[in-house]
Amino acid sequence: MTLNELIDQPELEDKLLNTEQTIGFLTAMAAAPYLLEPTEWLPFLWGGDDTAPFETAEQFEQYAELIIAQWNLIHPALLDGSWTWPEGYNLDEEEVVTESVRDFAEGLLQGWQLTRDDWETLMPEGSEDDALLGGVLLSVSMLYDPETAITTLSDQGLTGLDEFQEIYNAIPVMLCGLTQRGNVLAQQAKH
Repeated sequence: MTLNELIDQPELEDKLLNTEQTIGFLTAMAAAPYLLEPTEWLPFLWGGDDTAPFETAEQFEQYAELIIAQWNLIHPALLDGSWTWPEGYNLDEEEVVTESVRDFAEGLLQGWQLTRDDWETLMPEGSEDDALLGGVLLSVSMLYDPETAITTLSDQGLTGLDEFQEIYNAIPVMLCGLTQRGNVLAQQAKH
């Protein structure tokens, strides 16, 4: 069973982040400068409740295994610069971003909240690294809320869709670069 199939089971409807939000959240966890134990962040995938919404221990174990397997794909790809948008996460001429991209961005921003203190400690306000972090977060936020972003861009005389294409295309490079820089800074902080 795939992660998507498990999340889409009727008994779990509206009890877990959807697949795209989950992948975004996992990407934030995989990008984190200091690795967090899954026990610290797994409950956020079902709203932070102490009690998991699964009907059986086997169902929970299968979910956890699928989550860890995804993390194990995302983390090394971010570190080696090979991470790309998951298949089907595209832009759309009418809606600007698809629901998949918007949900991914939402999940990533939710995950970032858990690691925010680590990022802000390693990349303090006013530093060059802070500009990198801010640029990534701004870009992801624009993909999460394209209507506000388009209004802001048009107020600055920019057309919108071309800028979104550039932002969308830059996200993989930005996330990989941020992950790599965070990893270097975290290693330096340990010594």
